Amino acid sequence: MGLAQLPNPSGRRVIVAIMFLAKSLLVSSLVLGVQLHLYQPQQFLFVEVGGTAEIHCSSRESVEWGGNVHWYLRRTGEAPMHIKKCADEQNVSRFACKHKGCTTTLEIRAIQRNESGIYYCAHAATSSLMFGNGTTVIVGDSFTDSSSVLLLGPVAGENGVTEPAHLACVVWGVSNLVQVSWHVPREEPAQRLPRSLEASDGSLTLMHGINIPWTSWASGAAVTCEVTFNSSGSSVTRHAVYSASPSTPCVMLPVVAVGSAVLLFTVPLSLIWICCPPRWGSCPRTPAPHISHQNQDGLVYVDLAFEPLPCRKPRKQQAAQGKNVTP
Repeated sequence: MGLAQLPNPSGRRVIVAIMFLAKSLLVSSLVLGVQLHLYQPQQFLFVEVGGTAEIHCSSRESVEWGGNVHWYLRRTGEAPMHIKKCADEQNVSRFACKHKGCTTTLEIRAIQRNESGIYYCAHAATSSLMFGNGTTVIVGDSFTDSSSVLLLGPVAGENGVTEPAHLACVVWGVSNLVQVSWHVPREEPAQRLPRSLEASDGSLTLMHGINIPWTSWASGAAVTCEVTFNSSGSSVTRHAVYSASPSTPCVMLPVVAVGSAVLLFTVPLSLIWICCPPRWGSCPRTPAPHISHQNQDGLVYVDLAFEPLPCRKPRKQQAAQGKNVTP
């Protein structure tokens, strides 16, 4: 039985290339695993002005935190900006990184209102930067005298069940970010990226939207939007329930019936009023008062005789008497 022949040089190059590709896929899968498990457990964090914020970031994998950890802040309407590299020992009076096991914490002392926003932890790998899911930090109270909440939902879908239902929780007149929580029976809604608009007086209008299957929305279940403005005050809750849009004939039929009844009732009354006007309250026109003149010693005296007031019982009045005055 002969010995097996070794593959030719070109075949060896193919085997080496396959082994290199397999090794690269293995390394990529490990990096992807780290990306998927970089997690920030605090979705919202309320902090008083001048207080200390502690923002946590953890991973299930063994990650070398140290100098590979960065923190970014994204304010409303702005791009994310780098605020802290944990290996950097500068500005430790307000910003500090603390590591313990698989968790790192960003500590911000004497935090201010303008530092509200979404904080992201990031881990620098060999050729990539992996981010966490973000923590929304709200500093102080966002409620003002003009704050209001409105929940908007679709009435009917053009394509029926083929498209999802889009709902929006609109918050007017706030001074800062707010916490918006959704509750949909038997559903985990897909939240859209919040939008914001700043008014001329500096107040904000925030819009938080979700998408749910049209069948869930049309089932008549109540969708709830809860808005929290601060850590101590009560929240504001709004509910929305699906309402089908009635067809046009169903709306026009009652309107036409009511309009016809009103016309049948008012037209005869108008004719009676024109032909036979009512006599109650009518009074004859009052004549002008009678004026008499007297001339005595160069002075003219005038007596006015007024008729009694209209529609009233006449009263006895004495005519004014002129006085003789000696010049």
